[in-house]
Amino acid sequence: MYLWEKSAWPTLIWDEKSLIRLLAKISREQGRLLGRMEALGFELRSEAHLETLTEDVVKSSEIEGEKLEREQVRSSIVRRLGMDVGGLVHSDRNVEGVVEMMLDATGNYADPLSEERLFAWHASLFPTGRNGMTRIQVGCWRDDSNGPMQVVSGPIGREQVHYEAPPAKRLPDEMAKFLQWFEQPGDMDPLLIAGLAHLWFVTIHPFDDGNGRIARAIADMALARTEKTGQRFYSMSAQIRSEHKDYYNTLEWTQKGDLDVTRWQSWFLNCLQRAIDGALETLKIVLNKAHFWECFATEALNERQIKVLNRLLGGFKGKLTTSKWAKIAKCSQDTAYRDILDLIERGALQKDPGGGRSTSYSLVIK
Repeated sequence: MYLWEKSAWPTLIWDEKSLIRLLAKISREQGRLLGRMEALGFELRSEAHLETLTEDVVKSSEIEGEKLEREQVRSSIVRRLGMDVGGLVHSDRNVEGVVEMMLDATGNYADPLSEERLFAWHASLFPTGRNGMTRIQVGCWRDDSNGPMQVVSGPIGREQVHYEAPPAKRLPDEMAKFLQWFEQPGDMDPLLIAGLAHLWFVTIHPFDDGNGRIARAIADMALARTEKTGQRFYSMSAQIRSEHKDYYNTLEWTQKGDLDVTRWQSWFLNCLQRAIDGALETLKIVLNKAHFWECFATEALNERQIKVLNRLLGGFKGKLTTSKWAKIAKCSQDTAYRDILDLIERGALQKDPGGGRSTSYSLVIK
């Protein structure tokens, strides 16, 4: 039996005493992080918010097997926030939709979560009414016309069913209960509300697709309410992506267990703690970027150089080569090489040890 099949569903319970110390620690760390970000000043705080949102959107989609172009995500967020940032690129419709949902969930965190709002989020995730080649019902609850909603893995003919959601006929009542609770959760600890909201929504699985991304957006919305700010400085989705096996295993174990969801709440809170710890890396990137551009503020750099330097300052993976430069800047390798040599002369880049085909370059952080 799954959670929703139990007679007492959706009355979920947990051992709050075993979580008290963890809850207190996370609340302290939340306060410290917000204090440090407040001390940065408006521009650096906005940059940290941008970096975090970009990571959150990219990683939440990645969990579902969809790879979004980071530069498109970043550009979409910048345009919607009205930030004065150069080097923007065109964003695809699916990117715009995910960004729109996330910004609404966190930026308008105080607004009620309603059926209409969820339908709008879902429609924004699937602007073409399809997921790949598969047509899905958009902006409405699923109707199970193709059979029960199941979470499966494995090759065709040898699928493994990890979970089966409540039948479609129960969705209006199930979602009405969920939405009423989310807006009136009582005196429950706000951090526990975020964890429970995530679990409860993904257990109902009310849509044909996109349930995981919307569940994470709802959790982020709940966390924004605890902090009373729409600015995000840590990414739960990025942390969940790095722990996705434990994420799915804990979800499956919980949904097949009894109504005591202590294990899920404990996992969610520990994941949140690690996400907050990871915000220090975002802070480091933002400060390094600010210091770098202070040093080169008077340099006359071209758009290609600014674009690639920002990529390097934003946590570039691997080594920078002329071929990677050419790909990022959309130019020839000869042009890339000239750009790189110019930055070496200016003291912004340095040639790494080694040579030949493996020649690479790195930033000079002063």
